Amino acid sequence: MQGLRPLRAVWRLLRCAVHVLHGMVIAVLLFPRFGAAERHARIRWWASKMLAVLGVSLRVHGTPAVGASLLVANHISWLDILAIHAVLPHARFVSKADVKAWPLLSHLVEAGGTLYLERERKRDALRVVHAMAEALQAGETVAVFPEGTTSDGRALLPFHANLLQAAIATGTAVQPVALHFSDSTDAFSRAVEFVGDTTLVQSLWRVVCGQRITANVDLLAPHASTHHERRVLAEALRDDISTQLQRSSQAQA
Repeated sequence: MQGLRPLRAVWRLLRCAVHVLHGMVIAVLLFPRFGAAERHARIRWWASKMLAVLGVSLRVHGTPAVGASLLVANHISWLDILAIHAVLPHARFVSKADVKAWPLLSHLVEAGGTLYLERERKRDALRVVHAMAEALQAGETVAVFPEGTTSDGRALLPFHANLLQAAIATGTAVQPVALHFSDSTDAFSRAVEFVGDTTLVQSLWRVVCGQRITANVDLLAPHASTHHERRVLAEALRDDISTQLQRSSQAQA
């Protein structure tokens, strides 16, 4: 069986490449003609199938917030976006502007309605907060990773509170989302870690070589944001996600 693993990994990569190209065709040629409902249905289908192609199963617990909401999730890997879109395809992510330079994948990111943040520009966060507030007022769902970068998934980094101002200004509910990836040997899979100097190609290879990886998405109880101080709200959300990750670790120990 050991000798079959590299062959299976290569097969997964080939299927992944085909699925990416299929998604690009849909995004470039068909999305301009689709209404919102059909776009969301295609995003859910594409994200769910990509997880399956990569050998990643999906487990979801909890209920999405009703109406407009700001999703706040911990950040482990590029797989996070696939996992959330497989559950909440209407979510618009706030992402670093570097993603626009990714070959091929940038078309798919654009199709998801991504809001870009230029981290090098100190004042750009204010522009993004305004764009988020407009989206929330229009009844949309926006998703952010307040750690600002990826972690190993076992412990949370500090949460940056700036982007939460969009929810506070519009009185929008904020829903914490606890993400973690388990596999056949570990409650927190090392195959999905995307930290340090790890490249996207290296990360992809580790994922397709993984054994029974599961993306665990826990949708936690929403917080009201009205009259909240953003740093206090950020700590409350971080505490919720941290508590859920601890429960998940104990349950799978």
